[in-house]
Amino acid sequence: MPRDRRLVVVANRLPVAKNRAGEWEVSPGGLVTALLPVVKARRGAWVGWPGSTDRGSRPFLEERVRMRPVTLSDAEVRDYYHGFSNRTLWPLYHDAIRTPEFHRHWWRAYLEVNRRFARAAARTSRPGDMVWVHDFHLQLVPAMLRELRPDVKIGFFLHIPFPPEELFAWLPWRKQILEGLLGADLVGMQIAADARNFSRLAREYAGAEGTDTELYVGRRKVRVGSFPISIDFDEFNSIAEQPETIARAKEIRRQVGASRKIVLCVDRLDYTKGFDSRLRAWENMLEDGDVSVRKHVLMQVAVPSREAVPDYAAMRDQLERTVGRINGEFSQPGQVAVHYFRRNLPRHELVAYYRAADVMLVSPLRDGMNLVAKRSEERRVGKEGRSRW
Repeated sequence: MPRDRRLVVVANRLPVAKNRAGEWEVSPGGLVTALLPVVKARRGAWVGWPGSTDRGSRPFLEERVRMRPVTLSDAEVRDYYHGFSNRTLWPLYHDAIRTPEFHRHWWRAYLEVNRRFARAAARTSRPGDMVWVHDFHLQLVPAMLRELRPDVKIGFFLHIPFPPEELFAWLPWRKQILEGLLGADLVGMQIAADARNFSRLAREYAGAEGTDTELYVGRRKVRVGSFPISIDFDEFNSIAEQPETIARAKEIRRQVGASRKIVLCVDRLDYTKGFDSRLRAWENMLEDGDVSVRKHVLMQVAVPSREAVPDYAAMRDQLERTVGRINGEFSQPGQVAVHYFRRNLPRHELVAYYRAADVMLVSPLRDGMNLVAKRSEERRVGKEGRSRW
C-alpha cells in the first residue's frame, strides 16, 4: 500500500465510545488496538456504529481520525447484530459450537445495514483511497461499495475463522455472502486454512475461477491470503516497564499471596472461549491435588460481551455459579481458589496483571487469532528472575 494513500476503515463499531461523562474515549478490543495507530498514521477515517440508537450523529474528529457514525434502529440492533451476526454467523463460523439460527427477517436486516455502511463508506472515501472493510458483520459491503465507488481500492479482513464447506453449506444465503466478499480486491483471513476454505467455496458457489490465492470474477482479479494480525509490542512493552506498572504488579502478588503461583486467564465473555471446560479442569486439578489453594490461584478476567443476547446471559450465570461452587468447596480463609472479574480492565491495569502472573492460560475452543496470547507472550519483560511453576 503506497504510503501517501489514505486509509478508510469500515467496521461494525467506531473505535471510540462515550463514557458516563458523555466524552469520547478509546474502546477496548483487539481490532481497535491493532488498527487505530495505523489509521492515525494514514490521516484516515473510520466508519462504524457508535453503539447507541441515537439519530443524527454527525461526522467528528477524535484521536486525529475522522469518525463517521452509522446509525442503527433498535430493531436493526436486534435483527442485524444480535440476530444474524451473533446467532447465525458467529456460531456457524466457530464450528457450530452452538447451533446457528436462520431467519429471513434477520437476513433482510443484515442486507439493509450493510447497504447503509457501504453508502457511508462511499461518502467518506476519496478517489484512490484504500477502504478496508472488517469482519463478519459487513461481508456484503465490498461488492456494494464497488458498485458505488469503483475508484477506490477495497480490502476485506475476517477476524474469525472461515468455515469449511460442510458447515458453510448450511447457510441459505451462502452465495450472496461470497459474492459480497468477492467485491474486494484483497480478501484476508487469519490462517491459510481459512483462506483456502473461502477460495474453494467461492469457486463452488459463486462462479469464481482461479486458485486458492488468486480468484477471477470476470476479468477482475481478487487476491486471497492469510495475514495473521499482531499487536503494538512497543506500546505494551513501554507500559510494562513503567514504574507504576511494576509497583501495581507487586501489589497484586501481595494481595493474593506473594508465594502463590498465579494462573491468569483474560477472555471476552463468549462461549467460544471454553470457560466451562477450563474451570472444570481447574476443579479436577484441585480435587486430584495437582494444585492447591495454598500454593496456586486461578484469576479469570471475563470482559462483558453481548449481554443482551439470551445465550450470553445464561452462559454468564452458569459461569458465575461454577466459580461460586469451586470457591465454596476449596477456598480457605484469605485464599480463594478462583478470583473472578466480570469487567473490562484498563490497559495499564491489564498489563500489570500480565506482569504479575506466572502462567498465562489461553484455551479457546475455536478462535481466529487470539491477541491475548500475543500480548501474554511478551509479558515476562524484565521477569527472568521469577521462579518456575
